[in-house]
Amino acid sequence: MTAAIRTQSPSACPACVAAPSAEAIAARAEALKEARIALSLPTIHCAACISTVEQALNAYPGVKEARVNLTLKRANIAADATVDPADLVRLMEATGYEAHELDVATIQATATDKAGRELLMRLAVAGFASMNVMLLSVSVWAGAADATRDMFHWISAAITLPAIAFSGQPFFRSAYSALSAKRLNMDVPISLAILLAVVMSVWETALSGSHAYFDAALTLTFFLLAGRYLDHRTRAVARSAAEELAALEVPRAIRLEDGQETTVPAADLRIGDLILVRPGSRCPVDGEVIAGASELDRSLLTGETVPVAAAVGTLISAGEVNLTGPLTVRANAVGQDTSLHRMADLVAIAESGRSRYTSLADRAAKLYAPGVHALSALSFLGWLIYSHDVRMSLNIAAAVLIITCPCALGLAVPAVTTAASGRLFRKGMLIKHETALERLANVDTVVFDKTGTLTEGTPVLSNLGDHSRSDLEVALALAEGSDHPLSRAITTAARAAGVKPATVTEITEIPGHGTQGVWRGQTVRLGRGDWLGAPVVEITSAWLAIGDAAPVQFGFVDDLRAGAADTIAALKAAGKRVILLSGDSAAPVADLAARLGIREYQANCLPETKLHYIESLSEGGAHVLMVGDGLNDTAALAAADVSISPATALDAARVASDIVLLGRDLTPVAESLVTARKATRRIRENFQIATGYNLVAIPLAIAGLTTPLIAALAMSSSSIIVSLNALRLR
Repeated sequence: MTAAIRTQSPSACPACVAAPSAEAIAARAEALKEARIALSLPTIHCAACISTVEQALNAYPGVKEARVNLTLKRANIAADATVDPADLVRLMEATGYEAHELDVATIQATATDKAGRELLMRLAVAGFASMNVMLLSVSVWAGAADATRDMFHWISAAITLPAIAFSGQPFFRSAYSALSAKRLNMDVPISLAILLAVVMSVWETALSGSHAYFDAALTLTFFLLAGRYLDHRTRAVARSAAEELAALEVPRAIRLEDGQETTVPAADLRIGDLILVRPGSRCPVDGEVIAGASELDRSLLTGETVPVAAAVGTLISAGEVNLTGPLTVRANAVGQDTSLHRMADLVAIAESGRSRYTSLADRAAKLYAPGVHALSALSFLGWLIYSHDVRMSLNIAAAVLIITCPCALGLAVPAVTTAASGRLFRKGMLIKHETALERLANVDTVVFDKTGTLTEGTPVLSNLGDHSRSDLEVALALAEGSDHPLSRAITTAARAAGVKPATVTEITEIPGHGTQGVWRGQTVRLGRGDWLGAPVVEITSAWLAIGDAAPVQFGFVDDLRAGAADTIAALKAAGKRVILLSGDSAAPVADLAARLGIREYQANCLPETKLHYIESLSEGGAHVLMVGDGLNDTAALAAADVSISPATALDAARVASDIVLLGRDLTPVAESLVTARKATRRIRENFQIATGYNLVAIPLAIAGLTTPLIAALAMSSSSIIVSLNALRLR
């Protein structure tokens, strides 16, 4: 799986503009009853790459049309139904480009951003209307009076009323929802200020009054919509990138029907179906092996790094990877009934705890909204008692509500989160949840998974120097005849050391056991210890037996992920408590903890064990960050105060997490805590700026000294100051 698929803004490159959309390819394919295939091409970078890829794809038999979009780093292909996407992936790799198949249905379902377009349209209307009303207001401020002033006010009303009715809907809907639930949020005083400003302005205009707040209402709406749109775009980038990562997992299975292989959607499988699981494929169901022998990689489900032998009668779970030989599996549980999906129940329970978190903005609204409303009401009553003039009292009350309207407060959070999310995105992190940064700033305990998180999840030969040259040459010859992870590790290490393979003949892979051949008239075997009669050892091992000689051991360690050691050191230096929880056995977990200097660790953790451990930490007052990538981490990711998963994680883990780590380097994890603390500090500073502004503005409004011009300028100034303070994060 690719480490990162980034969704970028459209490029001005003609090659990008010329590439048709996925929807256009899909429509054409549907019309011609063709297959629709999408490939992710993360390594393409220029128009020459586009030309090379398109030529290779279009020359492939059965491909009708292939076009590449450089911006999305994606190829959209219309082909005959007989074309296998896996063949196109291999074609791309042979051409020199990394390629991964994408699920077309997932891409199409998430291709449009209706909410973003709606916000942008409302923002444009509010901006255009406010500019025109401001121009009319200039004439009033310059001294227009009587009929001329009234005409300008009525024209302003004609522009403002429909513009506010259209542009203010996001705030009105949110305020209505909050009030319906008998609570207050920031949109309640915003909506009330906008509506009261418009109503009072219309009333003043009808009575030929000198004050109208049309410009203030529109300016307020424009600034708040700008903040809302910036916040939405930040979230949309994270969602679209995560969704494209999810599309990399194509849910298909090979069903055996009367001995014939039929490729079907995993959703169509039924209990009792016979499924062929080829080497390298992930099992789509829970079932029992009825034919074949192989080894299973359970690392993403349980954290075990050592492959497990599988033969007739072995129970296999959905999500486990078949390594060496083809297996025929009879389905015992499918779809939502698999052990993989039962983990969703744990996740649902765990997520209920996170829903109790209240954002800084909502907490501020609970204090701010009642205070503003009370001040406005008291101003009205005070002036009514003093002057006995209802019209003047309402005008002053409206001025108080407008000038204290939380425009700056409304921008305080989205302005900062947009800047912080942009900074982290450039560092390689996608923020998925709107309160993730605030929760991340409070973290004092960091819990890591082992396999695939702190380590690469791929074995590395650790004792190359302990073997003779001839042993290495024979081992290399046998290892090159297998695609087993340990064989690949031996091949990589031996080739790097300049070892040449021995002349071994009759090489045969024995699924579930290892590889054997003939060297100088002797049978040579490389594989599992129990196959070769080797002693039981704690570390991950493969064994080499030459003739009747005692087998020799090849030991392996799980290679550290880039930046793992630096990240742990940085977290400890910052005073964070670091814990390692793994489903792997005790020996490799203890070894990794020693290598990284982690004092607290626990091995053989089931998903429930990790969940309960996280919950116990939280109940003890800790603020927990969980970093994990496997299905066995999903419930723990959801239960933690905040969670991070690598882009290489399974879809379930990415969905449960708040932040997706792009790339293979863990270094941004420690940096994200620093950025989150700075972001939270900026949010609080923005609240202080808004409060200071109100302390100056409120007395002026209550004293009746404000005019529409002062109100509009004051609101705009506070909003600009808040936005500039947020940009300091960049």
